[in-house]
Amino acid sequence: MTVNVNDKIRRLSAAQRKAVETRAAELIAEEMTLRELRRARKLTQVRIAKALGITQDSVSRLEKRSDLLLSTLRKTIKAMGGTLALVAEFPDRPPVVLSGIAQDDPMPKPAARKPAEAHAPRAG
Repeated sequence: MTVNVNDKIRRLSAAQRKAVETRAAELIAEEMTLRELRRARKLTQVRIAKALGITQDSVSRLEKRSDLLLSTLRKTIKAMGGTLALVAEFPDRPPVVLSGIAQDDPMPKPAARKPAEAHAPRAG
């Protein structure tokens, strides 16, 4: 016998239906594109562009990309008022928050090397 989900939902009490709807909304909210996230935050591409120091067209292109640098994603999320955290999920353990990857300059940059001629002996 086939079970129709709508029939099942109709048989739930009002409180049960509300709980199902609330959980469904939570699950839907857990996954968004950058565009959906920006819209959910009630922000325009122009406002994000100004915060990032780029054009509105660049924000549009950024939202369509499927492969971003973490630094670009971090800056975009920051422009929306948030912070970026990366979580690694495995089937055999709880999720792990990765540190030092999505932060601003997690490690200091190496000092610049002096030009080779600075080390050459002077002719005298």
